[in-house]
Amino acid sequence: MSSGPQADREVIIEIQGVRKIYDLGSIQVRALDGVDLKIYRNDYVSIMGPSGSGKSTLMNLLGCLDTPSEGRYLFSNEDVAGMDDNDLADIRNRQIGFVFQSFNLLPRATILRNVELPLVYAGVDPEERSDRARLALGSVGLADRTAHRPNELSGGQRQRVAIARALVNRPSIILADEPTGNLDSRTGHEIMRLFEALYRQGNTLIVVTHEDDIAHHSRRCIRLRDGKIESDEAVQQPTLASVPDAELVRNESNTD
Repeated sequence: MSSGPQADREVIIEIQGVRKIYDLGSIQVRALDGVDLKIYRNDYVSIMGPSGSGKSTLMNLLGCLDTPSEGRYLFSNEDVAGMDDNDLADIRNRQIGFVFQSFNLLPRATILRNVELPLVYAGVDPEERSDRARLALGSVGLADRTAHRPNELSGGQRQRVAIARALVNRPSIILADEPTGNLDSRTGHEIMRLFEALYRQGNTLIVVTHEDDIAHHSRRCIRLRDGKIESDEAVQQPTLASVPDAELVRNESNTD
């Protein structure tokens, strides 16, 4: 984990003067209006804002699910504007691990198969796919659930499967959209404890949320309003500093 000033840290995402404008008939909606932002390796960032603030649009841009109307987006120092659809798809599959509020698991597939899917798209051979998927499931405390299907798991366990799937391609960034939105309060905080362990292991996390208590788990909170960054501040959060990562994951697994 980096501990020096931000100026000495590797920038993994940079957006410069980004605007996203939607034409709705005769009306133009500025979902993002001149946003400048840097995300550093091993950042743990929460993005907050009221409905209509632009946080979902920003998430889609950061995840290469959409492109800006104006401005530049540099991903690992490469301008996204110069990339074709295959390049963007490669970033989404290999460089960004997505975690969604609704889990997005295949209901008839085993947990192992769900986690293997990104590796299938990446062309990884079956034996390596299985090994890496099992390792990812073990990292979130579900090594003994590989043959189960999603409906045989609790909500918290299903979200951990989604996190394992996000991790399996060893991405540069984990991008989570309201990852606790479909969970009760206790289970939601268990998932955020797992995110804490992933952050401490060196992962870069970006969490979009509307909940202050979820944002407080991050180390940096960006607040949007009317398509602009209203504030970008450090969050003092010494969560579980004395608990080893492996023990943290094991304890969370036993609570479901």
